[in-house]
Amino acid sequence: MFTHNKIKNLNDFFVERDSRPDKGVYFYRINGYTEEIGQFIQRYYEAARLSGVIIEGRIPNPDEKNLAYYEEIMGLDFRMSPDFIAQSLRKWLPRMNDYQRGTVARSLFDTLSALRKTGKNDNMLKNAYIKFMCWLYYKFERIVNMLGESKIPKILYEGDISNYELLLVSVLSNAGCDVVLLQYGGDAKYRILDADNRQSDNLELPNMRAFPQDFNLKWIRAKIQEALNNERIYGVKPQILNCTNAWIEGKGFADFKKSTSVRGDDPRLFYNCFYRINGVEDKITYANELYQLQLELSNSQRRVVIVDECIPKPSMEEIGAVRRRNYVRQDEMLMDLSANIQYTANIELQRVMVKAFLDVLLMESKEPDMNLNKLTNKAVYMLCWLKRYQKKLFANWKMPEVGCFIHMGPCKDENEALFLRILARMPVDVLILNPNLNAACCVKDTLLYELQFTEALPIKRYPQQSADLQMGTAAYHAERELDGLMYQDTGIYRNYQYDKAVSVTLQTMYEEIQILWKEELKFRPNFSTENGVVTLPVIFAKVSGVKDGMVPKYWSAVKGLMTEDSFLVKNVPYIDPAAVNPMKAHAVEFLKNGRIQRRRIKEHPSYPYSFLREEIQEHIFDKLQLLIESRLIKGTFENGTEYTIVATILNMPKDIVRLIQKFDFTKKNPKLIYVNTGEKMISLEDTILTAFLNLAGFDVIFFVPTGYQNVERFFNKRLMEEHQIGEYVYDLQVPNMALVSSNTRPSWRDKLFRRG
Repeated sequence: MFTHNKIKNLNDFFVERDSRPDKGVYFYRINGYTEEIGQFIQRYYEAARLSGVIIEGRIPNPDEKNLAYYEEIMGLDFRMSPDFIAQSLRKWLPRMNDYQRGTVARSLFDTLSALRKTGKNDNMLKNAYIKFMCWLYYKFERIVNMLGESKIPKILYEGDISNYELLLVSVLSNAGCDVVLLQYGGDAKYRILDADNRQSDNLELPNMRAFPQDFNLKWIRAKIQEALNNERIYGVKPQILNCTNAWIEGKGFADFKKSTSVRGDDPRLFYNCFYRINGVEDKITYANELYQLQLELSNSQRRVVIVDECIPKPSMEEIGAVRRRNYVRQDEMLMDLSANIQYTANIELQRVMVKAFLDVLLMESKEPDMNLNKLTNKAVYMLCWLKRYQKKLFANWKMPEVGCFIHMGPCKDENEALFLRILARMPVDVLILNPNLNAACCVKDTLLYELQFTEALPIKRYPQQSADLQMGTAAYHAERELDGLMYQDTGIYRNYQYDKAVSVTLQTMYEEIQILWKEELKFRPNFSTENGVVTLPVIFAKVSGVKDGMVPKYWSAVKGLMTEDSFLVKNVPYIDPAAVNPMKAHAVEFLKNGRIQRRRIKEHPSYPYSFLREEIQEHIFDKLQLLIESRLIKGTFENGTEYTIVATILNMPKDIVRLIQKFDFTKKNPKLIYVNTGEKMISLEDTILTAFLNLAGFDVIFFVPTGYQNVERFFNKRLMEEHQIGEYVYDLQVPNMALVSSNTRPSWRDKLFRRG
């Protein structure tokens, strides 16, 4: 723990730790102004900008996204223990060394202990702890690995600090940070929080007066920016600049096809466009227009890149080829990574590319919740894509040539959007086509020009060959429009109208299962269709015991749930872990960095689902990815269970696969009935399958007359509703269900003799 020292003059803040008395730190609040203080704040701002954190206003409270990510990584465990906090910091902020981690942990523990003494209960302490951890990650991650070093990191806080902010800033101060609080409105609000000046010292200098009205960090930043030498990051800037969209007439494809010679004549500028066209002007001619556009661009010797739906993510080989190291500062990272951009054939173009890369990433760095690690990952992605398409767009480039990059479909990924923004600042025409109008495009940029049409046309692939052209007649499009009128928000659905679905598990009484089981999904509570995605209300339940001990009625109840789309499992385990699985040997190559490699799987000779409809294959992949990411199965990302998940789902029994293929999301869903009457334990593979089928939209029900634990022992959390319907019965044999009556009503003989 570091001691809080008194300064002799303001320059003491810039003395390294080893040269300070007792190697301590300074924590001061400034409530007045002199010219000396103004110069100090500017200098301290520069120091905090380079190796510290600047807070203007309040630190945002963790939002739902922040909390969800924290829960995913750390869980919600909490113990009032320095060792627990230190171990949590090891996982949450891995760049910290043991000394830094121990110092912060002790300081956090002391702070929480002080809160407990003020009357805070355990739940309040847990909430405070989670808030502190989120703030450390999202706001202070860049400095926690500097604690204890000779060059002391700086925190500059502007405004009236809150109680919890003061507590966390004090934690960091005790762990080795200098802190300055700028309080333009005076000290009154602070003294409410710290009446005895225990946390910080008040700066008192001769001739202090109120701060000038326009004085703030924004003003200081503007002054620094004027004097900042951008050459340090950018190097030699290009002599040519982009003139994006200033020359266009808003005529869509006609603008795109304009020769560069008629766009403008300033030799210092290249004239490009950055377009997004939503909808289509004419459904009948649209596909042909796209085909003709591509032909004209090619015939004019323009370099063209066309991407359908999304830009393929960088491969591990592409990422590995980017030269990089560990960074502690943003400017260091950007300057170093930009050196990967090489185009020796034309050094001027190289400078344009570097400038575009840096301009956009510097803008991105100002986004909320952006930290150095996230920005670095984005930068690496950009470099991978730039290297991939560089040759296609800029081969033998010379002024004033402009390449073409066409993105068919809306951008749904923020990295894609970032890449297109970078390209739009290079000698490239960037065109985003969104003919369907159902999905939003996430690209936002001041340079972007948008053209809007009201007609929509579902087309996913750019017709680059004449064989790709599928020209709809007027009658065909009229029929599609009629479909839209009939099947849009009417409760009436066309066969296999939707290809995207998410499932939600219904919480029911046992008696309700009998009612809902055979209902079409659209008649169940919480069913919806929104933005092309169906919400499937499904049943996922375990029935323990036998009602009134009446075994015949028990089997009749099971029989009553069997439909033509039901699959009955009565031998445990259903999937034998020792059974041959041709996909098991390849599971490692099918999963990289927690993401399933869809293309690699589909191209593998052992891939078993190639005969399924494409949308069903994607549905299977989507739910497989969700099953892995959600960590529903114990051991996922801990002992290699994730590979067992991949192997199991890529080798499902044929009967199950057929039920998935047949599944229409707006009608009756397939069922899995699993009967476990004995003491044989369900396998991990069975658990994986049932969890997957629940996510895929199946109704899944377990009948366990013994009440024994079965599938739940492999789950990380409670997923199923359990219904205790009666006494436990042992050693039952599953009968031939064909011979079991599904009539559960008592007969007149039963009534007469009071049986049942």
